[in-house]
Amino acid sequence: MRKIAWMMTLIVTMNAVLVSTAQADSREESLQIKSDSAIVMEASTGKVLYEKHAKEPMYPASLTKIATAIYAIENGKLDDIVTVSGNARKVDGTTVFLEKGEKVRLKKLIQGLLINSGNDAGIAIAEHLSGDVKSFAKDLNIYLKEVIGTEQTNFENPHGLFDENHVTTAEDLAKITQYAMKNDVFMDIFSTKEMDWHGKTWDTTIQTHHKLVKEEIPYKGVTGGKNGFVSQSGYTLATTAERDDLKLITVTLKSNVVEDAYNDTIKLLDYGFENFTTSSIPKGTTFTFEDQQYATPEKIVYTHAQNDKLVEKVEVNGVLKMMNQDGEAVDTFQLDEIKKDKPAVAARSSENQPSAASIVMERFFSSTYLSIVFFIGVITIFYFQVRKLRITRRNRDKFYF
Repeated sequence: MRKIAWMMTLIVTMNAVLVSTAQADSREESLQIKSDSAIVMEASTGKVLYEKHAKEPMYPASLTKIATAIYAIENGKLDDIVTVSGNARKVDGTTVFLEKGEKVRLKKLIQGLLINSGNDAGIAIAEHLSGDVKSFAKDLNIYLKEVIGTEQTNFENPHGLFDENHVTTAEDLAKITQYAMKNDVFMDIFSTKEMDWHGKTWDTTIQTHHKLVKEEIPYKGVTGGKNGFVSQSGYTLATTAERDDLKLITVTLKSNVVEDAYNDTIKLLDYGFENFTTSSIPKGTTFTFEDQQYATPEKIVYTHAQNDKLVEKVEVNGVLKMMNQDGEAVDTFQLDEIKKDKPAVAARSSENQPSAASIVMERFFSSTYLSIVFFIGVITIFYFQVRKLRITRRNRDKFYF
């Protein structure tokens, strides 16, 4: 009986291990994001860490202003003086109370656009850069597609007020934000909590409406954000945050309740920071494949799960693959060929890279697979122990008959 009790304890323990592993593997599925569409992307590499309907066309509301801002920064002159039109003056929604004929620097308009979500500032920017809103939308869409690489974005205006043809996706918005983050002027404005505003008829202190940026909801590492709302889009939110070397972008679209948009954002940021990390290989690091040497043309940065045990594998033509313990390529890079008349320094030989067979074996003996194999072994031992006890009892009964 002691043997049976011991075997049952082992079975319970192994079952707990398997359940724990399954729970870890399904954490992504258990985030329970309420927004209709969402994404978390690592900003340095563009790696998508989680997505929910991220390619589905949605209405972005004021997240449009992220695109308008970076376009204006890169295609306008920040010191230009913009004359506000009557069209800008009478636009609906949130404004910075610009007056017709008022003269404002382009940079100040971009600040009013991003910080206070001024729709009038968006119209003034569009008319200054392209002559009218329709032409600006055309110019902006070309820029987004050809420069940033969006795939399903079509903007009809610079501010995000509802238009049935004004659509984008969570993935495209993450790409736009990732691109914009490389610009210091953009990030300085995107992270601003408040600034003094002196207008023709309005002197005040404007504040960001993003609760994480202005620390109304505390969260460590937030570096910027933009919120939006129109009835057709629901609540929309774009947020950037950084801890150590990990830079995250989250986008949530169409939340029916504003608190859900922020809760979803925090869940996505927690998921990214708790489960992923970023590693790098310096520029000029050399590798060897057979008798050919290759080098990294620039610093290589890649994002991977924190529990990944990565190995570098160089293949023909200088393709470098970062392989995890499951034999999967986490990322792939093209190395530069080193001419043989040039001396190589600190080369990493491909002979030191694990073979395909060793990767398979490592996968076999990883925790999940080993647990399953051990569990089957326990069941087998338990079966033979019970069978042995039954035979012993049968023989004993025959003896005393």
